[in-house]
Amino acid sequence: MKLPALVVLALVAPLAGAQSCPSATAQSGAAVPRLVELYTSEGCSSCPPADRWLSSLKGQPGVIAAAFHVDYWNGLGWPDRFSSPAYTQRQQQGVGVNGSRYAYTPQIVVNGRDWRSAGLPAASGELARVRLAWTRMANGELHLSAEALAGAPGRIQIWWVRVEDDHQSRVRAGENRGETLKHDSVVREYARLPAWDGRVRGQWTVPVSAGEVGHASRWLAVATDARDGTVLQAVEIGC
Repeated sequence: MKLPALVVLALVAPLAGAQSCPSATAQSGAAVPRLVELYTSEGCSSCPPADRWLSSLKGQPGVIAAAFHVDYWNGLGWPDRFSSPAYTQRQQQGVGVNGSRYAYTPQIVVNGRDWRSAGLPAASGELARVRLAWTRMANGELHLSAEALAGAPGRIQIWWVRVEDDHQSRVRAGENRGETLKHDSVVREYARLPAWDGRVRGQWTVPVSAGEVGHASRWLAVATDARDGTVLQAVEIGC
């Protein structure tokens, strides 16, 4: 069967009630940025310093960050309202693949690898093997496209998240009882697209749902090698 010239995955959600954003485009650059994933929880007393560190990365060129709040602390006194079993599952799926031997909090993963050193690694300047682009249409639809470049693997995994900044929680129970925690780059939605072979240009329509009032959304898209999670490219678009 002949492959179509364009692979389309429709993930359409009603736009009613979604935040109003101007039309815009965002295209990935020639090099792979530093993608920072933080696995954290409001119920974990060791996590607030990591949360503050992640916030310090805001605005740094060549850095894209996402905070996944896991749910396995929820039964120990304080349910984290940002947590999801899907984020816990994502962390567990990375065990072994990213070099970690177990899931823990706070965990930092940089470009698909468990990272336990202070600060961030220097930008590698590695040339991207996938080109990613976001396009926000005048009608509010959000489109993601991908093209395989030289050296791209045969199976590529693309995932996207919607994140929000400037959140604050007054914790009333658990290990952080009495603390006021501040969060940025908080993942509020997460989805993995079907594995893509890169032979034809990929295009997907991503759901645009209403963010929490007072917290503008950003959408991040990441392409990885489906075999080992190596980050091939990442790009974000704001509202």
